[in-house]
Amino acid sequence: MKKSVICVLGGTGFVGHRLLARLANQGHHLRVPTRYREDHRDLLVHPNLELRQCDIHRQETLDSLFEGCDSVINLVGILNEKGHDGSGFRQVHTELSRKVVDSCLQNQVPRLVYLSALNADDEQGASHYLRSKGEAERIIRRSARELAATILQPSVIFGAGDSFTNRFASLLRLLPVFPLAAPRARMAPVYVEDVVGVIMRCLDDQALNGKTLQLCGPQVFSLREIVQLIAKSMQCKRLVVGLPDSLSSLQATLLEYWPGKPFSRDNYRSLKVHSLCSEDGFARTGISPHHFSRLIPGWLGPATTRDKRDVARRAAGR
Repeated sequence: MKKSVICVLGGTGFVGHRLLARLANQGHHLRVPTRYREDHRDLLVHPNLELRQCDIHRQETLDSLFEGCDSVINLVGILNEKGHDGSGFRQVHTELSRKVVDSCLQNQVPRLVYLSALNADDEQGASHYLRSKGEAERIIRRSARELAATILQPSVIFGAGDSFTNRFASLLRLLPVFPLAAPRARMAPVYVEDVVGVIMRCLDDQALNGKTLQLCGPQVFSLREIVQLIAKSMQCKRLVVGLPDSLSSLQATLLEYWPGKPFSRDNYRSLKVHSLCSEDGFARTGISPHHFSRLIPGWLGPATTRDKRDVARRAAGR
Protein backbone atom coordinates (compact mmCIF):
# COMPACT_ATOMS: atom_id res chain seq x y z
CA MET A 1 0.00 0.00 0.00
CA LYS A 2 1.43 3.39 -0.96
CA LYS A 3 1.76 6.02 1.77
CA SER A 4 -1.43 8.09 1.92
CA VAL A 5 -3.17 10.83 3.86
CA ILE A 6 -6.02 9.16 5.74
CA CYS A 7 -8.64 10.71 8.02
CA VAL A 8 -10.05 8.27 10.58
CA LEU A 9 -13.32 9.35 12.20
CA GLY A 10 -13.84 7.46 15.43
CA GLY A 11 -10.14 6.72 15.59
CA THR A 12 -10.05 7.14 19.37
CA GLY A 13 -12.42 4.21 19.90
CA PHE A 14 -11.96 0.47 20.32
CA VAL A 15 -11.55 -0.43 16.64
CA GLY A 16 -9.85 2.87 15.86
CA HIS A 17 -6.93 2.40 18.25
CA ARG A 18 -5.96 -0.86 16.58
CA LEU A 19 -6.46 0.48 13.08
CA LEU A 20 -4.33 3.56 13.74
CA ALA A 21 -1.45 1.43 14.99
CA ARG A 22 -1.43 -0.61 11.77
CA LEU A 23 -1.77 2.42 9.50
CA ALA A 24 0.96 4.30 11.35
CA ASN A 25 3.30 1.33 11.08
CA GLN A 26 2.93 1.55 7.30
CA GLY A 27 3.93 5.21 7.32
CA HIS A 28 0.60 6.81 6.42
CA HIS A 29 -0.13 10.36 7.54
CA LEU A 30 -3.16 10.17 9.82
CA ARG A 31 -5.70 12.81 10.80
CA VAL A 32 -7.75 11.90 13.84
CA PRO A 33 -10.43 14.25 15.18
CA THR A 34 -11.52 14.21 18.82
CA ARG A 35 -13.61 16.37 21.10
CA TYR A 36 -11.10 16.03 23.93
CA ARG A 37 -7.52 16.01 22.72
CA GLU A 38 -5.94 15.65 26.17
CA ASP A 39 -7.83 12.40 26.76
CA HIS A 40 -6.13 10.74 23.79
CA ARG A 41 -2.58 12.02 23.90
CA ASP A 42 -1.43 8.40 23.97
CA LEU A 43 -2.07 8.34 20.22
CA LEU A 44 0.69 10.89 19.69
CA VAL A 45 3.21 8.09 20.12
CA HIS A 46 2.70 7.77 16.36
CA PRO A 47 4.89 10.55 14.86
CA ASN A 48 2.84 10.68 11.66
CA LEU A 49 -0.49 11.17 13.46
CA GLU A 50 -2.24 14.55 13.68
CA LEU A 51 -4.72 14.73 16.58
CA ARG A 52 -7.21 17.56 16.08
CA GLN A 53 -9.66 18.78 18.70
CA CYS A 54 -12.85 19.63 16.84
CA ASP A 55 -16.55 18.87 16.35
CA ILE A 56 -16.98 16.50 13.41
CA HIS A 57 -20.70 17.27 13.21
CA ARG A 58 -19.86 20.66 11.69
CA GLN A 59 -19.64 20.58 7.90
CA GLU A 60 -16.79 23.08 7.78
CA THR A 61 -14.78 20.93 10.20
CA LEU A 62 -15.12 17.90 7.94
CA ASP A 63 -14.12 19.99 4.92
CA SER A 64 -10.94 21.01 6.74
CA LEU A 65 -10.19 17.45 7.87
CA PHE A 66 -10.71 15.93 4.43
CA GLU A 67 -8.71 18.47 2.42
CA GLY A 68 -5.97 16.61 0.58
CA CYS A 69 -7.02 13.20 1.92
CA ASP A 70 -6.66 10.02 -0.11
CA SER A 71 -9.10 8.06 2.06
CA VAL A 72 -11.65 8.58 4.82
CA ILE A 73 -12.59 5.84 7.27
CA ASN A 74 -15.76 6.36 9.31
CA LEU A 75 -15.86 4.21 12.45
CA VAL A 76 -18.20 6.49 14.40
CA GLY A 77 -21.10 4.74 16.07
CA ILE A 78 -23.09 4.51 19.28
CA LEU A 79 -24.99 1.59 20.80
CA ASN A 80 -27.24 3.82 22.90
CA GLU A 81 -28.54 7.35 22.67
CA LYS A 82 -29.25 9.86 25.43
CA GLY A 83 -32.94 10.01 24.59
CA HIS A 84 -35.43 7.38 23.51
CA ASP A 85 -36.84 8.48 20.13
CA GLY A 86 -34.00 7.56 17.77
CA SER A 87 -32.87 11.15 17.15
CA GLY A 88 -29.50 10.48 18.79
CA PHE A 89 -28.86 7.52 16.50
CA ARG A 90 -29.91 9.52 13.44
CA GLN A 91 -27.57 12.37 14.34
CA VAL A 92 -24.53 10.13 14.85
CA HIS A 93 -25.14 7.59 12.10
CA THR A 94 -27.40 9.12 9.44
CA GLU A 95 -26.73 12.85 9.54
CA LEU A 96 -23.00 12.49 10.09
CA SER A 97 -22.76 10.07 7.16
CA ARG A 98 -24.56 12.57 4.94
CA LYS A 99 -22.05 15.27 5.92
CA VAL A 100 -19.12 12.89 5.47
CA VAL A 101 -20.23 12.00 1.93
CA ASP A 102 -20.80 15.66 1.06
CA SER A 103 -17.32 16.61 2.32
CA CYS A 104 -15.71 13.70 0.50
CA LEU A 105 -17.31 14.87 -2.75
CA GLN A 106 -16.49 18.52 -2.08
CA ASN A 107 -12.83 17.69 -1.42
CA GLN A 108 -12.58 15.02 -4.12
CA VAL A 109 -11.65 12.29 -1.66
CA PRO A 110 -11.52 9.12 -3.78
CA ARG A 111 -12.04 6.48 -1.07
CA LEU A 112 -14.45 5.93 1.84
CA VAL A 113 -14.78 2.95 4.18
CA TYR A 114 -17.80 2.85 6.49
CA LEU A 115 -18.19 0.55 9.49
CA SER A 116 -21.88 -0.33 9.67
CA ALA A 117 -23.55 -3.36 11.27
CA LEU A 118 -25.23 -6.61 10.31
CA ASN A 119 -29.01 -6.25 9.83
CA ALA A 120 -28.74 -2.54 9.04
CA ASP A 121 -31.93 -1.67 7.17
CA ASP A 122 -33.33 1.81 6.68
CA GLU A 123 -36.91 0.56 6.22
CA GLN A 124 -37.31 -2.65 8.21
CA GLY A 125 -34.53 -2.40 10.79
CA ALA A 126 -35.61 -3.85 14.13
CA SER A 127 -34.30 -0.91 16.15
CA HIS A 128 -33.43 2.78 15.88
CA TYR A 129 -29.79 1.68 15.82
CA LEU A 130 -30.24 -0.64 12.83
CA ARG A 131 -32.51 1.73 10.91
CA SER A 132 -30.09 4.65 11.32
CA LYS A 133 -27.18 2.49 10.18
CA GLY A 134 -29.27 1.45 7.18
CA GLU A 135 -30.02 5.08 6.38
CA ALA A 136 -26.29 5.81 6.46
CA GLU A 137 -25.66 2.96 4.02
CA ARG A 138 -28.32 4.27 1.66
CA ILE A 139 -26.70 7.72 1.62
CA ILE A 140 -23.30 6.21 0.85
CA ARG A 141 -24.63 4.00 -1.96
CA ARG A 142 -26.29 6.99 -3.62
CA SER A 143 -22.82 8.49 -4.12
CA ALA A 144 -21.44 5.35 -5.80
CA ARG A 145 -20.83 7.03 -9.17
CA GLU A 146 -18.62 9.71 -7.63
CA LEU A 147 -17.14 8.04 -4.54
CA ALA A 148 -15.51 4.61 -4.22
CA ALA A 149 -16.97 3.33 -0.95
CA THR A 150 -16.94 0.02 0.88
CA ILE A 151 -19.45 -0.79 3.61
CA LEU A 152 -18.54 -3.28 6.32
CA GLN A 153 -21.27 -5.10 8.25
CA PRO A 154 -19.73 -6.96 11.20
CA SER A 155 -21.46 -9.11 13.76
CA VAL A 156 -20.59 -8.19 17.35
CA ILE A 157 -16.89 -7.22 17.56
CA PHE A 158 -14.77 -8.61 20.37
CA GLY A 159 -11.19 -8.25 21.60
CA ALA A 160 -9.13 -7.34 24.63
CA GLY A 161 -10.60 -4.17 26.14
CA ASP A 162 -13.94 -4.44 24.32
CA SER A 163 -17.21 -3.34 25.89
CA PHE A 164 -18.91 -6.61 24.94
CA THR A 165 -17.11 -9.44 26.75
CA ASN A 166 -15.75 -7.18 29.47
CA ARG A 167 -19.17 -5.80 30.44
CA PHE A 168 -20.51 -9.31 30.89
CA ALA A 169 -17.35 -10.24 32.81
CA SER A 170 -17.85 -7.32 35.20
CA LEU A 171 -21.46 -8.29 35.86
CA LEU A 172 -20.58 -11.95 36.33
CA ARG A 173 -18.11 -10.99 39.06
CA LEU A 174 -20.90 -9.23 40.95
CA LEU A 175 -23.88 -11.52 40.46
CA PRO A 176 -24.00 -15.15 41.67
CA VAL A 177 -27.14 -15.60 39.55
CA PHE A 178 -27.13 -13.84 36.19
CA PRO A 179 -30.54 -12.94 34.67
CA LEU A 180 -29.95 -12.74 30.91
CA ALA A 181 -32.25 -11.00 28.47
CA ALA A 182 -32.64 -12.47 24.96
CA PRO A 183 -30.67 -15.64 25.81
CA ARG A 184 -31.49 -17.25 22.44
CA ALA A 185 -30.16 -14.37 20.35
CA ARG A 186 -27.55 -15.81 17.98
CA MET A 187 -24.40 -14.13 16.74
CA ALA A 188 -21.00 -14.89 15.23
CA PRO A 189 -18.50 -12.75 17.19
CA VAL A 190 -15.77 -11.28 15.00
CA TYR A 191 -12.28 -10.45 16.25
CA VAL A 192 -11.33 -6.77 16.17
CA GLU A 193 -7.96 -7.44 14.51
CA ASP A 194 -9.74 -9.32 11.71
CA VAL A 195 -12.04 -6.33 11.12
CA VAL A 196 -9.01 -4.04 11.06
CA GLY A 197 -7.38 -6.38 8.56
CA VAL A 198 -10.37 -6.06 6.24
CA ILE A 199 -10.26 -2.26 6.47
CA MET A 200 -6.59 -2.35 5.48
CA ARG A 201 -7.44 -4.51 2.45
CA CYS A 202 -10.23 -2.13 1.46
CA LEU A 203 -7.75 0.74 1.23
CA ASP A 204 -5.48 -1.25 -1.06
CA ASP A 205 -7.80 -3.40 -3.20
CA GLN A 206 -9.86 -1.56 -5.81
CA ALA A 207 -11.89 -4.72 -6.41
CA LEU A 208 -13.59 -4.01 -3.07
CA ASN A 209 -14.84 -0.60 -4.20
CA GLY A 210 -18.61 -0.42 -4.06
CA LYS A 211 -18.90 -3.68 -2.12
CA THR A 212 -20.78 -4.44 1.09
CA LEU A 213 -18.93 -7.05 3.14
CA GLN A 214 -20.61 -9.05 5.89
CA LEU A 215 -18.07 -10.01 8.55
CA CYS A 216 -18.69 -12.93 10.90
CA GLY A 217 -16.41 -15.08 12.98
CA PRO A 218 -16.24 -18.83 12.27
CA GLN A 219 -18.28 -19.77 15.37
CA VAL A 220 -21.98 -19.17 16.03
CA PHE A 221 -23.27 -18.90 19.61
CA SER A 222 -26.44 -18.01 21.43
CA LEU A 223 -26.04 -15.13 23.86
CA ARG A 224 -26.47 -17.59 26.72
CA GLU A 225 -23.59 -19.69 25.37
CA ILE A 226 -21.40 -16.61 25.09
CA VAL A 227 -22.04 -15.58 28.69
CA GLN A 228 -21.40 -19.12 29.88
CA LEU A 229 -18.15 -19.22 27.92
CA ILE A 230 -17.08 -15.91 29.45
CA ALA A 231 -17.78 -17.27 32.94
CA LYS A 232 -15.83 -20.44 32.14
CA SER A 233 -12.88 -18.40 30.83
CA MET A 234 -12.87 -16.46 34.10
CA GLN A 235 -13.07 -19.74 36.04
CA CYS A 236 -16.16 -18.25 37.63
CA LYS A 237 -19.09 -20.58 38.40
CA ARG A 238 -22.33 -18.72 37.82
CA LEU A 239 -25.91 -19.70 37.14
CA VAL A 240 -27.08 -18.00 33.94
CA VAL A 241 -30.87 -17.73 33.90
CA GLY A 242 -32.37 -16.96 30.52
CA LEU A 243 -35.33 -14.59 30.74
CA PRO A 244 -38.50 -15.00 28.65
CA ASP A 245 -39.46 -12.22 26.28
CA SER A 246 -41.73 -10.47 28.77
CA LEU A 247 -39.05 -10.29 31.47
CA SER A 248 -36.35 -9.45 28.93
CA SER A 249 -38.41 -6.46 27.83
CA LEU A 250 -38.98 -5.44 31.44
CA GLN A 251 -35.26 -5.68 32.22
CA ALA A 252 -34.46 -3.51 29.18
CA THR A 253 -37.04 -0.92 30.24
CA LEU A 254 -35.63 -0.71 33.78
CA LEU A 255 -31.97 -0.59 32.76
CA GLU A 256 -32.67 2.06 30.12
CA TYR A 257 -33.10 4.51 33.02
CA TRP A 258 -30.17 3.13 35.03
CA PRO A 259 -27.08 5.39 35.24
CA GLY A 260 -24.94 4.76 32.19
CA LYS A 261 -27.80 2.95 30.42
CA PRO A 262 -26.13 -0.51 30.43
CA PHE A 263 -29.02 -1.99 28.43
CA SER A 264 -31.99 -0.46 26.64
CA ARG A 265 -35.18 -1.30 24.81
CA ASP A 266 -33.40 -0.44 21.57
CA ASN A 267 -30.61 -2.90 22.41
CA TYR A 268 -33.24 -5.53 23.10
CA ARG A 269 -34.97 -4.90 19.77
CA SER A 270 -31.62 -5.31 17.99
CA LEU A 271 -31.09 -8.65 19.74
CA LYS A 272 -34.44 -9.90 18.44
CA VAL A 273 -32.73 -10.35 15.05
CA HIS A 274 -29.91 -12.90 14.85
CA SER A 275 -26.58 -11.27 13.98
CA LEU A 276 -25.46 -13.86 11.42
CA CYS A 277 -23.96 -13.53 7.95
CA SER A 278 -25.64 -14.71 4.78
CA GLU A 279 -22.41 -14.07 2.81
CA ASP A 280 -18.73 -14.53 3.67
CA GLY A 281 -17.08 -11.12 3.38
CA PHE A 282 -13.78 -12.47 4.69
CA ALA A 283 -13.53 -14.81 1.70
CA ARG A 284 -13.32 -11.77 -0.58
CA THR A 285 -10.28 -10.47 1.31
CA GLY A 286 -8.35 -13.70 1.88
CA ILE A 287 -8.48 -13.28 5.66
CA SER A 288 -9.25 -16.29 7.88
CA PRO A 289 -11.10 -15.00 10.97
CA HIS A 290 -10.12 -16.08 14.47
CA HIS A 291 -12.20 -18.27 16.78
CA PHE A 292 -13.96 -16.53 19.67
CA SER A 293 -13.63 -19.48 22.05
CA ARG A 294 -9.87 -19.71 21.53
CA LEU A 295 -9.10 -16.05 22.16
CA ILE A 296 -11.23 -14.85 25.05
CA PRO A 297 -9.37 -16.84 27.76
CA GLY A 298 -6.34 -14.75 26.83
CA TRP A 299 -7.72 -11.63 28.50
CA LEU A 300 -10.54 -12.96 30.68
CA GLY A 301 -8.74 -15.95 32.17
CA PRO A 302 -6.46 -15.92 35.23
CA ALA A 303 -3.32 -15.33 33.17
CA THR A 304 -0.66 -12.78 34.06
CA THR A 305 -0.59 -9.39 32.39
CA ARG A 306 2.41 -10.45 30.33
CA ASP A 307 0.63 -13.65 29.24
CA LYS A 308 -2.35 -11.62 28.06
CA ARG A 309 -0.16 -9.26 26.05
CA ASP A 310 1.52 -12.24 24.41
CA VAL A 311 -1.87 -13.72 23.44
CA ALA A 312 -2.95 -10.42 21.91
CA ARG A 313 0.31 -10.14 19.93
CA ARG A 314 0.06 -13.69 18.60
CA ALA A 315 -3.55 -13.21 17.53
CA ALA A 316 -2.61 -10.02 15.71
CA GLY A 317 0.23 -11.80 13.92
CA ARG A 318 2.99 -9.86 15.67
